[in-house]
Amino acid sequence: MRPVTLCTLQWTDLDIEEVCRKAKEFGYDGLELACCGNHIEVNKADDAYCKARKDLLEKYGLKLFAVATHLVSQCVCDIIDERHKSIVPAYIWGDGSPEGVRQRAARDVIDTARVAKRLGINVVNGFTGSSIWHLIYSFPPVPESMIEKGYEDFGRRWIPILDEYQKLGIRYALEVHPTEIAFDIATAERALKAVHYHPAFGFNFDPSHLGYQGIDYLEFIYRFADRIFHVHMKDVGWYGGSGEAGVFGGYIPFGDRRRYWNFRSLGHGNIDFGEIIRALNHINYSGALSVEWEDSGMDREHGAREACEFVKNVDFTPSKTAFDSVFEKK
Repeated sequence: MRPVTLCTLQWTDLDIEEVCRKAKEFGYDGLELACCGNHIEVNKADDAYCKARKDLLEKYGLKLFAVATHLVSQCVCDIIDERHKSIVPAYIWGDGSPEGVRQRAARDVIDTARVAKRLGINVVNGFTGSSIWHLIYSFPPVPESMIEKGYEDFGRRWIPILDEYQKLGIRYALEVHPTEIAFDIATAERALKAVHYHPAFGFNFDPSHLGYQGIDYLEFIYRFADRIFHVHMKDVGWYGGSGEAGVFGGYIPFGDRRRYWNFRSLGHGNIDFGEIIRALNHINYSGALSVEWEDSGMDREHGAREACEFVKNVDFTPSKTAFDSVFEKK
């Protein structure tokens, strides 16, 4: 069975040791440590720091399978504004000059690969940002040349990062997600092409960001079988609601019933995780299943405990033989 881990992105208000204690109590096998709070501080993470983190996880019987740099990596390609200041460390923000933020973020993403190497893991999860997300709805009509420039910008900024990852033996897993350079199957294909199918670039599969868009999240697994470097287990519910806001959300905050969709604790939404496990078995994915817990309507600790049990119950190993082979006469 695959290890079940807890992504700590939504737990960085707590000290890392407290998160370790809770994760063990909830039944998790390990963690996906976020590069924020005091979980992983990239600019401090020398050999001694990384050894201390490994010792801490070992103290609680937990394994480490990936680190998450979503907040900083978002800045590499984004159109930088005041929103970014609230999510990145001061040393990344600096004087707030947009290109300076992008350059410092890129260096930090490379440093995160070095930290991963010290920690003994080979996957870094994160975002990429996008200079063209604001062009998602094509009015005024968007010339193809503007979209192409966005992918060229992505390639120009990320190929040097990925080259460093390859040298270190680390893989970068983009979480395909609205606001990123890849947010569905079509744009994931285009992102791969933009980085010349770089061997260090792949995906952190998270069905919650695909399902409510109407994307075939099972097809995503089959289409990118050799590029699924990590898996987030996260649910989402979409429904009629009050009909006030659609897929784009209507500027209504998460958790509001007027939205067409909201993230849900595992097993409380529309995602078919049984079929996801079958698809992951089909592509021989044997890595961690990482719970990224998000549900505005449920207590966090209740949800994290329940989600761990849900994943362990839904996961299964594939059959090594055809069920009807027993009928064959020898």
